Amino acid sequence: MRASHADRERAVDVLKAGFAEGRLQQPEYEQRLTRAYKAQTHAELQMLVADLPQGPVPQAQFVPQRPMVPATFMPMQMQMPVPVTTNSAATGALVCGIMTPVTWGLTAIPAVILGHKARAEIRRSGERGDGQALTGLILGWLAIGGWALFLLVFILTAAVGL
Repeated sequence: MRASHADRERAVDVLKAGFAEGRLQQPEYEQRLTRAYKAQTHAELQMLVADLPQGPVPQAQFVPQRPMVPATFMPMQMQMPVPVTTNSAATGALVCGIMTPVTWGLTAIPAVILGHKARAEIRRSGERGDGQALTGLILGWLAIGGWALFLLVFILTAAVGL
């Protein structure tokens, strides 16, 4: 990256501070000062002040943002694992699906709604919980189907009894 006039002045200030503290001798200070005013890039300025206590800009700016090699070949401490969370709607769908026998099917509709919502979010965001969402969906639809069958049998027996 090309250096600006302000970058050069910051480097000169660091060199002046190093000279004033006795870290640089007069000839070396003058040589570095000349090179600082002729510097074209940040890297050139960084080389001039790297051995001094303060640099012209923070060191993090000179580190490439992405590693040049794939993460597979990087040491384990260099790889940053991305935390993957479980979708909360999937957990809700599973809980509602499991509760359908206890609640006589009252939680079946929420289980189906949460299950469909969770699966859509999981496809979009890459979260975990697809199995939970699918289980909640299946249990919810089974409870709805069971109630539909019960009502159908009840209506048919009432119609036959007339």
